[in-house]
Amino acid sequence: MILCSRIRFKKLLGLVLMLCISASVFAQSRSRLSGTVKNAAQQPVPGANASLLNTGYATSANLQGDFVFYNVPAGTYVLHVTGLGYAAVNQNITVKGNGSVSIYLTETNKRLDEVVVTAQKREEDAAQVPFSITVLSAKQVQDYNIRNLKDITAIVPNLYSANPGDNRNVTGIRGIATTSYDPAVATYIDGVNQFGLDTYIPQLFDVDRIEVLRGPQGTLYGRNAMGGVINVLTKQPANTLTGFAEASYGSYGQQRYSLGIRVPLVKNKLFLGAAGLYDGFNGFYTNLFNNSKLDKQHSFTGNYYLKYLASQSFALTLNIKNYANRNYGPFALSGSPADALSIPFKVNQNATTKMVDNIFNASLSANYTGRNFNFISSSTYQQNYRYYTTPIDGDFSPLDAVSVINNYGPKFNQVKVGTQEFRFAAPASAANWKWTAGVYGFYRYSPSKVGTHFGADAAAVGSPITDFTSINTNTERNYGAAVFGQIVYVITPQWDITAGLRYDYEHKKATVKGEFQPDGADAITTQADTSSTANFKAITPKLSLAYHISPNNNLYVTYSRGFRAGGISQLGSDPSQPPLFSYKPEYSNSYEAGSKNTLFNNRLTLNLSLFYVRVNNAQVPTLILPAAIVVTKNAGRLNSYGAEAELAASLFKGLNLFYNFGYTHARYGNLQVPNQGSILNLNGNRQVYTPDVTSMLAAQYGYLLGNNTHTKLIARGEWRYLGKQYYDLANNIGQGAYSTFNARLGLSTTRFDAFVWGSNLADKRYIDYAYDFGASHLGNPRMYGITVRANIL
Repeated sequence: MILCSRIRFKKLLGLVLMLCISASVFAQSRSRLSGTVKNAAQQPVPGANASLLNTGYATSANLQGDFVFYNVPAGTYVLHVTGLGYAAVNQNITVKGNGSVSIYLTETNKRLDEVVVTAQKREEDAAQVPFSITVLSAKQVQDYNIRNLKDITAIVPNLYSANPGDNRNVTGIRGIATTSYDPAVATYIDGVNQFGLDTYIPQLFDVDRIEVLRGPQGTLYGRNAMGGVINVLTKQPANTLTGFAEASYGSYGQQRYSLGIRVPLVKNKLFLGAAGLYDGFNGFYTNLFNNSKLDKQHSFTGNYYLKYLASQSFALTLNIKNYANRNYGPFALSGSPADALSIPFKVNQNATTKMVDNIFNASLSANYTGRNFNFISSSTYQQNYRYYTTPIDGDFSPLDAVSVINNYGPKFNQVKVGTQEFRFAAPASAANWKWTAGVYGFYRYSPSKVGTHFGADAAAVGSPITDFTSINTNTERNYGAAVFGQIVYVITPQWDITAGLRYDYEHKKATVKGEFQPDGADAITTQADTSSTANFKAITPKLSLAYHISPNNNLYVTYSRGFRAGGISQLGSDPSQPPLFSYKPEYSNSYEAGSKNTLFNNRLTLNLSLFYVRVNNAQVPTLILPAAIVVTKNAGRLNSYGAEAELAASLFKGLNLFYNFGYTHARYGNLQVPNQGSILNLNGNRQVYTPDVTSMLAAQYGYLLGNNTHTKLIARGEWRYLGKQYYDLANNIGQGAYSTFNARLGLSTTRFDAFVWGSNLADKRYIDYAYDFGASHLGNPRMYGITVRANIL
């Protein structure tokens, strides 16, 4: 390890993997750490999982509840222990020579979990993180019946997510929202940034936990993390054979089958994990034009792991994900909110199609944990090919006015992204200085070709001629690089300070071409190949001060900055909107103060926060119809402030209560947008896709059937409330406040679960998503279903 510290940084990047493997030869002062896991009745807990956070040390307890770690370097660590049916425990331990430790677990119906997160790119107790974070465990994901990332709306305070009609979620947090393809909230799945809405996988299954970081996360996560970050982590293979099989049936022909297995191919060396999900349903919508079902769809999602543990301190992990969706009615939109609510789940469109959506994501990570530093290399590749097999309706009516074509072959509409991150961090045993530093780079290639066909009824949409196609080709290449660092300095056991800084550079090049093609004739070039480039830079600092009143009570104040990448506008069919107009990055400066509290021996947690966000150079996207091209300009300044509360309580044996509340006041202090050749002043208007209130109350009771068993009868009820919100910047299209109710009842054992469930039990009709020109999509109607699950333990 001494040799490692003397090699220059330039050479270190090329040799680090070889050095990290051999470094264990030089390790000194290593010890044997053993432990025993028992319950409150002094009985062993076989199969309990024990790990030292931020190290490669992880194992399972034997039948006597015993576990052991060999060759542990001297230092202070956090030991994390979990057991089926028991609340997770974090315990600080100091290793000096050979030692032992006793861990006592309490049943989940008597105590809440001590949650571990990777929000700051290291494992730590969620209560110690100096900003707001919501964590949903694997059990909570099942309890809430979360199947798609948009289902976390209202569960997470001040978060709203919706599907605009093509299975891509648009998400906002604390009034930081967007309608463009550059998201305001970054989503990571197993450490891989879902770079944009094109390469985004919405389906959820075999989840270990979901972490939602609220507020800008520019320092560690970079671009497009202005509103926050959603981290999804799936279950990884380990030394024990585990698996599951699940089947679910519901209203509207819903069928959902998933199967997974995690197995050690070579114990302590090579591990395999594979899981697959089929999801299909017959659709909610009927097309009155031909009296047929419109939005029938089915998809398959796969998640595959191969992990090689070269030594206790070095591991390689290959993860591959694929998503194949076939939607036989994308953009099932009514022409207006009034039509959507008065004639629910019925549309009248003359051009319907099948959307083919194929996503492939792959990542390779190398992870080294050592005495002097930890190192991780993460290489990713993402690809999406999405197209409509035949033209799709562009006017959402029975008229032969406008239809959209994008099936021009695999050379177009196929997005490819590659990223690479090298990250160094302080070792797990670091006491007063906990640092993280790294470099990041990406490359993205996005060629799109879209044709807007004007048919026999084109005069109805203002076209003086008919029977032609306007073809727009927009090709974008962009690459970027960043350097970042963050450090936590423990001043005293009660006080610590966090400081971070990131520098991002991004280069974009866009090429456009326009063509006019009369029906039955060759295309005529109207806009020759023209290109433009733009460069963007961003500096995103972070500063936090935390005061730990006690191990269970923490106060903090945080300043953080985030940014959304700049860009170059596309070519559309509206001559008043010239292409290749560059717009600058959008910045947010956020201030937050909060308190995190664990009370009554972990029977109650209460987290409170206040925030203020100011957004400069706000990017205002305008959808140009009928070509469905988004033109974005820096046109506004936004102010958002509010409050949040999260409460979880184990009231008495078997009864748990959860309540999450969020309030957001998001207004544009300055907003000037173009409107038919003039400027429209929208100062003071509310932000889009931002309910002023989000509220979720859930109560769950588990009744133990018999003594000394893990068989429970579980009943659960939920109430979710969303306040008033708008879908256009002019605040003309909106949805009033509404409530939905969900319930779940069933039997749960160690190896088997069976539940009946219902969602939106009052069958509330509400607008889930609307475009600024009025086309609207309803939220799901009342649904019932049954889910059965078998676990291999």
